[in-house]
Amino acid sequence: MNKKKEDPVKDRAALVTSAKKEYGGLDRFRMAAAILVVAIHTAPLVSYSETGDMILTGILARVAVPFFFMVTGFFLLSKERLTDFSYRNFFLKNAKLYALAVLLYLPLNFYAGHFSEGDSFTGFLQDLVFDGTFYHLWYFPGVLLGTGLLILLIRRLSGKGVLTVVLTLYLIGVLGDSYYGIASQWAPIASFYEFLFHFFDYTRNGLFFAPVFLFLGARLADKKESPVVNVSLRNLWISLSLMVLEGFLLHTFSHPRHDSMYMMLLPSMYFLFQTLIALRGKGHPEMRSIAAAVYVIHPWCIVLIRGIVKFTGTQSLLVNNSLIHFLLTALLSLLLSCFFRKLWISARAIEKGALAEEDPTGRAWSEIHLPSLQHNVKELQSLLPEECKIMAVVKANAYGHGDCRIAAELQRIGITSFAVASLKEGIRLRQYGIKGSILILGYTIPEDAEQLNKYGLTQTVVDYAYAEALDRMGQKINVHLKVDTGMHRLGEDWGHLERFSQILKFNNLTIHGIYTHLCSADSLSADDIFYTTKQIRNFYQVVRYLLSKGCSLPEVHIQSSYGVLNYPQLECTHARLGIALYGCLSEEKAGTRLDASLKPLLSVRSRVSIVKELSPKESLGYGRTFIAETPMKIAGISVGYADGVPRDLTGGYVLINGKRAPIIGRICMDQLTVDVSEIPEVRQGDIATIIGRDGEEVITAEQVAGWSGTIANEILSRLGNRLERIYKEK
Repeated sequence: MNKKKEDPVKDRAALVTSAKKEYGGLDRFRMAAAILVVAIHTAPLVSYSETGDMILTGILARVAVPFFFMVTGFFLLSKERLTDFSYRNFFLKNAKLYALAVLLYLPLNFYAGHFSEGDSFTGFLQDLVFDGTFYHLWYFPGVLLGTGLLILLIRRLSGKGVLTVVLTLYLIGVLGDSYYGIASQWAPIASFYEFLFHFFDYTRNGLFFAPVFLFLGARLADKKESPVVNVSLRNLWISLSLMVLEGFLLHTFSHPRHDSMYMMLLPSMYFLFQTLIALRGKGHPEMRSIAAAVYVIHPWCIVLIRGIVKFTGTQSLLVNNSLIHFLLTALLSLLLSCFFRKLWISARAIEKGALAEEDPTGRAWSEIHLPSLQHNVKELQSLLPEECKIMAVVKANAYGHGDCRIAAELQRIGITSFAVASLKEGIRLRQYGIKGSILILGYTIPEDAEQLNKYGLTQTVVDYAYAEALDRMGQKINVHLKVDTGMHRLGEDWGHLERFSQILKFNNLTIHGIYTHLCSADSLSADDIFYTTKQIRNFYQVVRYLLSKGCSLPEVHIQSSYGVLNYPQLECTHARLGIALYGCLSEEKAGTRLDASLKPLLSVRSRVSIVKELSPKESLGYGRTFIAETPMKIAGISVGYADGVPRDLTGGYVLINGKRAPIIGRICMDQLTVDVSEIPEVRQGDIATIIGRDGEEVITAEQVAGWSGTIANEILSRLGNRLERIYKEK
């Protein structure tokens, strides 16, 4: 058998491309941004130069909070991620944090007499929704309101429309902020802002300030090309210089109401964020939590330091010197944040320990070796033409391997196309965070078209009537056309070319691809090769017809696992790989034209529950189907057909202590029994291997399928959810 040679250069490039994206630059700047916020509230340079402090805290440091908004947009609101984004969950999470922060600062609010005014309740509501109940807490209502508004705009407007609205809102905000001294010279504008300031104190809020930066972060996430550091740095330097000039002129010649919003802040933030994206490096999740804590608690640190120096009489040294005051506040904020983070981690560890579940290897479990998945991807990709990509079939819980974890691993190593059997399977992957295209191979009722749209799933068009029904739902849906070339299952008949042409006219269906299913690609008999060749010919006739009609077909796929091994030369953009990805073939002795060195991922193991002696003529198990002919030693194994072991596997084997033990008697729901007469020193608690390797012996899924009169696909896909899955990364 011939085997296509691996391309080491291509393999290395694929590994580099598929490396998990980490944004160390963003994580490091989170900490810098939090310290800049501390600087804004402590004026570190004012003892030395009021102008210098104004440039630092009134202009340059104003990049800090927009950066936090852009991080939210970048990681949550891009086109790819928005399909999975739950605003309800986002709102609840941030509202809880906001509520805790509000409670944290209530003592300072009361001490300062914040709620002593006659309209205190109205003022409290205004602060709660727009301004924050303490001077730095406005960020929380800002991100909640801004995110909700942006999502609403995205769902109703085009990209240009959203950009127009958020820029308009920002312009209104700028005129009420740093440009207020100029804008208020015109009476109509002054009256307009006088009306606005009945509802909030500043325009730097979730309505005018947050949306544009959330939008910029989301659009930067959508950009496919990586930014060039030198170009981004040059543009950042220019835009920051212009912002300093803008701010200096405004502070010198006008009377800003506030100094959070500048016109040049927009390009400055764009190029700053672009630069930070380019500075990849290892991520620092600990910096994220510490920076957030610094932001929240630093005003309390200011109060504590002032109280301590007043008590100790060191005010002239530690507070009157603004730089020392800033450094002390920043240091105390960092120390307390690290301390609280350690407390939180310890509390979580205690909670996890208290809620620890039973040992996953206590009864029956499966082990999934993820490096073998990576190996199989490389091996199978090497058999395909360079331009042909893998579409990973993860239906039926990834053939019993765990769909979400397997899809996540495939995504990590560069796979961007997935196939499932049902809408529910597709939604499950999206909710787990799987990106890229997800094709539903089966039927989805037209009434669920909204769900297809919501989760960005691609639906198979099973025939013309279905396409018509789907189009009537009024939802924009991505679809793949299924062609029935002779399997006579799903798909419009290949000979109905006019119907395919009519499907192209449906306004709500966007055709992203076309495919068929080869029903005998696993067989190399002359009749089956002839039939498969006819199917291939029929399929490409439909493809050529649609191309002649001006239809774009970005994705064309015809090969499943056996299609790749027996017909690798077919011109397709994708190959649908299922069973082979998991290191198996359907049958143990299935011959193929190409030989792929596949490694099985999955092992199934259980425990010996009991060891007994059986006397001659004693029967065993339900129905007394097994009767001992001689004295023998037997062992109960704590796994059964409820775990996916075929009930008709009697006659097969398991491995104990590296040796084969025959299965005897009927397999029960939770137990099976084996003959261990020839295996010395079998004890209660020993590991029994149903599928997998033990020492030099191996039992494959194909062998189990052969003993049960079925195929490995069925054996793997019906493994029960009672089996604990243990994923091994080494």
